[in-house]
Amino acid sequence: MFYFHGAKGGNFAIVSDTDLQINAHFIGTRPEGRTRDFTAHFIGTRPQGRSRDYTWVQALAVMFETHTLVIAADRVPRWDDKADALIVKWDGEKVDIPTGGEAEWRTVTTSGREVVVERTDDVNTVKVTVGGLAELSVRIRPIGEEENRVHNYQLPEGDSFAHLETQFKFNNLTDEVEGVLGKTYRPDYVSPAKVGVPMPMLGGEDKYETPSLYSTSCRFCRFHRSSAAASAGISEI
Repeated sequence: MFYFHGAKGGNFAIVSDTDLQINAHFIGTRPEGRTRDFTAHFIGTRPQGRSRDYTWVQALAVMFETHTLVIAADRVPRWDDKADALIVKWDGEKVDIPTGGEAEWRTVTTSGREVVVERTDDVNTVKVTVGGLAELSVRIRPIGEEENRVHNYQLPEGDSFAHLETQFKFNNLTDEVEGVLGKTYRPDYVSPAKVGVPMPMLGGEDKYETPSLYSTSCRFCRFHRSSAAASAGISEI
């Protein structure tokens, strides 16, 4: 588990390598009196400092070959543990995955790469596998009333701030991999976090901010594909 400085409404490259890019879109709120600054969490919320937004990851775009797989949390006014808030899109088209344990959706790309999204609980929990590249374990959860009160998030009425908690496993990353998380897999990476810190704070906002959830353009991004492939059939969540 780790924290990441980001920004409300921002998009950042979590991993960018020759064959894979994963971007994250952040939602959040800016308490009264605060100015925009990069701050966020990636899994869990505990922002530092008074000038920062409170943010959460609302969507992930997994981009490889000419394809884009989106895993996102729907906007939910009032949270219901029995209702599904999962959104899945494949190349811009919504994918419906039946609720219920072990239900799944799968496809195989023209290159033979298998892509699987399988439920690990009846609702709001999935495992995503992109063959040979990555595995993601995703859970959707809200910010509850007590959590809002304790942390003084000052969240507005009518939005449960449903967001993603995600664990990643990667395969075949190169030694030059970039991204907020990707850079930590480089053999020459040295963590800036203090020894003994249970959840380190990762930086790199200026290097890895992208214009949109689906963009592969950032200062240090390594994944590239044609603009036609990147935009075909894609619309914002």
